[in-house]
Parts: sequence; structure tokens; C-alpha cells
Amino acid sequence: MLKILKKPMITGMALTLMLPLGVNSVSAEESDAIHATEVAPMDQRYEDSFKIGAAVEPNQLEGESAEVLKHHYNSIVAENAMKPMYIQPKEGEFYWEDADKIVQFAKENDMYFRYHTLVWHSQVPDWFFLDEEGKPMVDEQDPEKREKNKQLLLERERTHIKTIVERYKDDVDAWDVVNEVIDDGGGLRESPWYEITGKDFIKVAFETAREYAGEDAMLYINDYNNEVDDVKRDDFYDLVKELVDEGVPIDGVGFQSHIQLGWPSIEETRESIEMFADLGLDVQITELDVSIYGWPPSGEYNTEDEIPNSILEEQADRYRDLFDLYEELDDKISNVTFWGIADNHTWLDDRAQEHSDDGKGKDAPFVFDSEYNVKPAYYAMMDLVDPRDLSSTFFSPIKSGKLNSMKQGRTVPVKMELVDEQGNDVSGEEAKLYITEVSADGTLGSKREAVSSGKANQDNFFRSSGKGKYIFNWSTKSLEKGTYQLSVEVDNYTIDTVQVKLK
Repeated sequence: MLKILKKPMITGMALTLMLPLGVNSVSAEESDAIHATEVAPMDQRYEDSFKIGAAVEPNQLEGESAEVLKHHYNSIVAENAMKPMYIQPKEGEFYWEDADKIVQFAKENDMYFRYHTLVWHSQVPDWFFLDEEGKPMVDEQDPEKREKNKQLLLERERTHIKTIVERYKDDVDAWDVVNEVIDDGGGLRESPWYEITGKDFIKVAFETAREYAGEDAMLYINDYNNEVDDVKRDDFYDLVKELVDEGVPIDGVGFQSHIQLGWPSIEETRESIEMFADLGLDVQITELDVSIYGWPPSGEYNTEDEIPNSILEEQADRYRDLFDLYEELDDKISNVTFWGIADNHTWLDDRAQEHSDDGKGKDAPFVFDSEYNVKPAYYAMMDLVDPRDLSSTFFSPIKSGKLNSMKQGRTVPVKMELVDEQGNDVSGEEAKLYITEVSADGTLGSKREAVSSGKANQDNFFRSSGKGKYIFNWSTKSLEKGTYQLSVEVDNYTIDTVQVKLK
């Protein structure tokens, strides 16, 4: 892969060209960052394959995070706001404010909406599992009372689902109906749900969701590690197949995909997706993140700056392989959702801190960093060249590293060569030329696109003039005499700058 430098370095004249006349160029440290809103949207890249989603909290629907959401994602899901303990903390008392805010954001921005989650063993209030006397149902030994408790719990489940589904049925595109019902070691998870009702809570959940959401609703059973070839995946498959064969209205399977740099393998993932798709079910990648640690996470990096470039490059390779697979299987996959927007908000930080030696630790699982700047993983999953790996060399009549004098009013053929970090010629990249007026004291004015001469440069892009060679016929007729900085940019990133004095 093309390497991306987390810490900038001087590459020829790229990025850190020393300008004459005291002009202050943008420093390499500053210019090395490329903001998420300045690059091609992820959802457009995969619009013919699947939706691209992110898990959100209500406070992320404003400001910079909201702009990144709107730029890159066409699907969202609530990270926490719709889980049972948040939406019905007390029996009969539903808290809608945060959930409504997320639903409204999705509607206003024409986004696909996933509901997570109607039934789960975690983040569920205790009252669900207390009998009419306030005692834990799981402790009841009397068979008659146990049956009564079972029916009470199933009725509470129906009421919970009915109330939520009736409110949001016109807004939700996919429902995570039941979440994480298989234990890590295989077999049904011995949660209070299972201990009190057996498998009935799963069937009742899907049947109730179908009844109130309608026949067109897409209902999913969601779990983690179901792409790993072991007993948990096999037991999950057997359960889903059994439910489908019994007529339980399941439409799809959610692969959470909380994965690592080297685990699980791409082949395991492919096999697992195909297994469930062969049951006639849709597959969605529901909670994707790629931890930079193995298991258990060492948490050895306390800040993003401590993470080695080699780790980011390995993560980029991982994202490339994943999205190559997802795109290959896009007839089976309808949605790929990241469990977050950027590295500034991820549950994996808590996990890294919990397992580290010093109680600290930073994970970085996404394609955007904590400042919403693109990481190597972004370019890898998008099949794009990272412009930070490119450098250019100007040819006659304009030379790098000097103040070039030209006659005002003429057309100047700006010629350059574009190479990658290994020195290989790069062809097909859309480079643009910008001009910035330089005042007598060396300060820079506002930047604007350079004007091309006639039709030689359609849309003001450089045109290719041979392998790795580019030319832009720059018209200076509309400019006053003076000094100008020329900037070559690829994907809104400055590759090189040079100065020209029009006299």
C-alpha cells in the first residue's frame, strides 16, 4: 500500500517549500491533516452496494460531528439512547427525548435508520425481572409462581416492544429485535430472559415486532463474533435456522464485527456471511470497529500520537480487505455501520483502559481520527491514493525553489511530474492549480482557482501529458502585475507550491 506518514517529512519541494520574500507557508504539521469533510463521501463510494452508517449519541448531532455525519453517512443508529434502560427506565415511563432527536436528524437528512435494540440482556432495567412483590423472578422455586412470572415478563416484553414500534414504525428501516442471545462458549446465554422464559422471549419479541411494525419491516437478530469459525457461531447459526424453520419472522442477521487487525480472517468472515445468507436472510454489518490491539487489549498507547505508523498502515490494509469482501458480497449485505463516527468517541477506549496495566489506554478503531481528519484506513477502504503520499516537480518554464518571473498577460504552461512516495509515476489523479496573491510584506491573500486558457484544461484541472506528467495552461490575462503563489492540489490537499512574479 502507499504509506501515509502520521508525522510529516520533507519530500522534495512538497509541503514545506521555503518561499522567498519572507512569505510564510503553511507548516507541514498543519497541512498534513485532511479533514473528513474535504474528501469524497464514503456513502457515495458504496451507494450501489450498501448503506454506510454510524452509531451516534444525541450530542453528536450538532457542530463538527454532525457535518461529518451528513457528509459521509446515509444511515445512523442510536448507540445507547434506544436501549431498554434508557428508553423505559421505569415501568410505564418512557423517555423519548433523545431517541426522538436521533430519529428527527435521520429524517431531516434522508438517512436510513436502524433501531438498536428492543431486547438485550445488558442495559436493561431490573424492574423487568422483578415479580409483583418486587422479588427477583430468577430466585423463584415454586413451579406455579415461575410460570406466572414467565407470563408477566413476556407481557412486559410485549408492552415494551409494542409501545416503541408503534411510535417509530414509520421511521425505522431495520430493527435489532433481539441482541446477543448466544453465550461466548456456545449455547443460549443464561440471562434473566432465558432463565425465566426459555427461548420464548426470542419468539415473542419477533412476533410482537412483526405484528406492530408490519409485514414490510426488516427484523434482525444481532450478535458478536458470529464471523468466527467456532462453537458460538455454529450455535448461533443453529438457533437462527431453527427459528426460521419454525416460522419466526426473522428477516436478517446482524454481524456486530468488533474485530481486530488480524482477527478474524477474511475467509472466516466470507464463509460466515454466506452461511447466513444461504438461509435466505439479509446480512448487515452493524457495529464495525477495528481495534489496534489484540485480545485482551494492552492499552499501551495513551494518546493517538503514540500509535506507530506501522499500526495505522496495518489497520488500513485490514479495512481494504474488509471492504473488498463486503463489496464482493454486496448482494448479501445491505448495510455497513461503524460503531462510531471518529476516534474521539469509542467504547474501545474504556476496554483498553480496563485491561491496561496503568488504567490508561487509547484505541483508534475508525477511519477518522479524534480531530475528524482522515487516516490511512479511509483511503484504503475507498480505493483511493492518499494525496499525502504524492509529491510534484515543476518543469520549465516554472522552477521549484525560486521566484519565477513571467510577463503579465501571457499564457504559462505549468508543467509538473507527480510521483508517489516510492518515486513511481502517478497517472489519473485530478490535480488542480490555485493562485494566491503575495503582498509586499510577504503575507498571503485569499486563494482562488487559477484560470485555464481556452478549453485546454476542462474544469480547470491539469491534463495528463504522458506517464506521470501533467500540464496546465495558466492564463494570467485577468491578473494584475505582482507576485503570486501557485499551489498544486489533489483532493483539496496541497502537494506543492511555487512563486511567480508577473511583471
